[in-house]
Amino acid sequence: MRLEYFQMVDRVLELDLEARTLKTANTVPDESPIFEGHFPGHPLLPGVLLFEIMAQTSGMLLLRLHNYDRMAFLASVDKGKLRTFVIPGQVIEVFARLDHDGSGYARIKAEGRVEGKLVCNAEITLKTMPFPAPELRGYLLSTAERIGMPMSDAPSAVEGACQGNLTHV
Repeated sequence: MRLEYFQMVDRVLELDLEARTLKTANTVPDESPIFEGHFPGHPLLPGVLLFEIMAQTSGMLLLRLHNYDRMAFLASVDKGKLRTFVIPGQVIEVFARLDHDGSGYARIKAEGRVEGKLVCNAEITLKTMPFPAPELRGYLLSTAERIGMPMSDAPSAVEGACQGNLTHV
């Protein structure tokens, strides 16, 4: 995770285009300025960042399903639940499943787990629209490569793939 850049998704674990699902792994850094104030002596990942991790995973799924032709922007987080604390060093696996896509909005159910234990979940709504700047599409394509997003149209499981390695597709 690169908190200072607001990049929460570290790597893709599984992508299934047919089922419209994406699973990511996201390692909470051991140190970050965020933990200086949240909280001294008891560092916790802020809950709003757990929602952001789910939203970014959802957005990456939608971008891939749209073949990077449309941008996804967070519109709402509904039925969000924070179930336990997440601390530095833990790996959050986020699973996102697209439920609806149409009329410029997409609805995705997402959940985060640490060591198999549910830590957060929500229904994420994303607004889709043409890219507002051409360099944004290029940036997101390079991000997709960095996190190991499969770019073929075949369903795939990339469990254990190296970060940024697209040879598994």
